[in-house]
Amino acid sequence: MRNLLIGALFLSLAGSIWGGMFIAVRLSVFVIPPVPLVWMRYGTALIGLSALMVLTHASWHIDRKDRGLLLLSALSGQVLSIVTQETGTMMTSAQTGSVITAATPAFMVVFAWLLLHEKLTAGRVVSVLLAMSGVLFIVFDPDQFAPGVWGGVSLLVAAVTWAFMSVLLKFLSGYSVFTVTFYSLLIAFLTLTPYGLYWLLTAADYRAMAEPSVWGSVLYLGFFSTIAGFCLWNKGLLYMDASIAGLFMFFQPVVGTFLGWLLLGEPITMFFWIGFLLIAAGVALALRGGNTTAEEKLARQR
Repeated sequence: MRNLLIGALFLSLAGSIWGGMFIAVRLSVFVIPPVPLVWMRYGTALIGLSALMVLTHASWHIDRKDRGLLLLSALSGQVLSIVTQETGTMMTSAQTGSVITAATPAFMVVFAWLLLHEKLTAGRVVSVLLAMSGVLFIVFDPDQFAPGVWGGVSLLVAAVTWAFMSVLLKFLSGYSVFTVTFYSLLIAFLTLTPYGLYWLLTAADYRAMAEPSVWGSVLYLGFFSTIAGFCLWNKGLLYMDASIAGLFMFFQPVVGTFLGWLLLGEPITMFFWIGFLLIAAGVALALRGGNTTAEEKLARQR
């Protein structure tokens, strides 16, 4: 029970921080496109994270056998997931972005069963179906059908790839959270650097980028959403099953929806709430199987 409480604290804080992230993206993504925005976000985060690594005397070492796994998790989660997430948010709204990506827990149930051999109960299977139904309600909302479809598909890809990365991180739990996060961000930053530099040199509007709402959003995305959010998420994953940990992604839509309505005046339709409730029911059902006990984890390793 103590592990669940500690994990819940870390994961709920991460989910809440990421709820605000969708507002920051909406304020900046029309000035800085998704790929350069992610690149600048990670560059900012790497500065702060490097300082944290030095101050906490975290190890810089990753065993050779784990480097391929780290590379796969970084490319799936830090590159593909975040780029599609910010692209989808640009094409839809802060609420839609936060709610569709909250379907991540349902996909974590599947990946945790396939890769970690966590228990796949009937309740967790139903949770996947409910969450998927909720995503479809939001993506195909007739009140905003034209701009929402491809943005919704992009956000769905973001949810699946983030779930995949979160499960892969369970295999790297022997390393410091700072170490795993640092190398994941470094891989993503280097991957995006060619296009990021090209955009910066050929298409950037420096006057628009100087607006406080834009550079302030980049700082929030770098220091809070990336450093604090990723480290809290990675740490929380150490304390509970991946399929249960995913529930705390649900803090994203709660915070994102409220801030989108409060700060951006984004409307909330009935289809949005139907999808929201279906996803809520789906992720709640993912808890019914309970956390894997220490004895069960030991038995799985034998």
